[in-house]
Amino acid sequence: MRDLSALREGWDAFDFEETRLLRAMTIQESLDQLLMLQRTWEPQFQQTAALFIPERWAALAEIQERLRRLAEWQEQHGRPLHGDSGPSETTE
Repeated sequence: MRDLSALREGWDAFDFEETRLLRAMTIQESLDQLLMLQRTWEPQFQQTAALFIPERWAALAEIQERLRRLAEWQEQHGRPLHGDSGPSETTE
């Protein structure tokens, strides 16, 4: 039973570190990771496309809605959400 507890503690530490690293990523780094995963899994995506097309369309609609809300937020606040997504502001 002690081995299981140690495994859970190790997993919790791993999960914490993974979350910390993901939160530290810039938008560009996140997109790079997404594109890497897309390239890796594309052959399997193609083979199973017919099985999952309804879910993919739903996910696409959700992403489009999120992007629309992001654009609205940016328009209302006059600035991008993340410092990496807009022109750099320098003061001289």
